[in-house]
Amino acid sequence: MSDSASSDAPLVFDPVPSASRRRDGWTAGRQRAFIDALARIGLVSEAAKAAGMSRKSAYALLKRAGPDSGFARAWEAAQAQGQDVVRSHAIDQALNGVEVPYFYRGIQRGTRRLFNDRLLIAALRVAARAGAGR
Repeated sequence: MSDSASSDAPLVFDPVPSASRRRDGWTAGRQRAFIDALARIGLVSEAAKAAGMSRKSAYALLKRAGPDSGFARAWEAAQAQGQDVVRSHAIDQALNGVEVPYFYRGIQRGTRRLFNDRLLIAALRVAARAGAGR
């Protein structure tokens, strides 16, 4: 089995059944969109927004699903995966900088690479905490 298939396995879940037939509620499609977004960005509020829902309603759905549900396991795995993605991106950006264009008299004349030492220090702290917890 490939690494990507094994890392996606926890994100497969049976959607939480809805008690109502509301179209603006947590449909199966919205639940999947939420978990997918959470796996990409690691932030519940942004993932809920991407699914067209609120952070508060996402937590209510999680509570309704229960801690041992497939949805709860998918949520936890997606959030960890998303946080890893964001952490990796921050470390990459801190180490490699960001290319920024510079202009002279309204014309782009080139680019320069900017580095953010504060971002590097924050990324190193997060990596140290993650390493200490393992």
